[in-house]
Amino acid sequence: VQLQASGGGLVQAGDSLRLSCAASGRTFSDYNMGWFRQAPGKEREFVAAVSRSGGVSEYVDSVKGRFTISGDNAKTTVYLQMSSLKPEDTAVYYCAAGPYFGKLEYTYHYWGQGTLVTVSS
Repeated sequence: VQLQASGGGLVQAGDSLRLSCAASGRTFSDYNMGWFRQAPGKEREFVAAVSRSGGVSEYVDSVKGRFTISGDNAKTTVYLQMSSLKPEDTAVYYCAAGPYFGKLEYTYHYWGQGTLVTVSS
């Protein structure tokens, strides 16, 4: 499966932004989906995941209550709705697909190219 992430941009603190991850070749019903991010000078970290059924989701503590991961009915696009953005959310955001649900990066076999989110104060 090939993943294409989009939707990043420059926003101000407190704004909202929605990232999209479009799949080609397969649908997300075959995979658990995740979003990760890498801030400048830092290692890539887990942000959110949703199970292949869409029934279970998980978030890193720093985004709970502000970010929501979801998918469309056709299961070809996964979204990360981000609200109340903070400067510390600035990072390149990556979507990923894999056979196992959770926050472990090595369990995701397919990765998108990343989309940059910059939050100004």
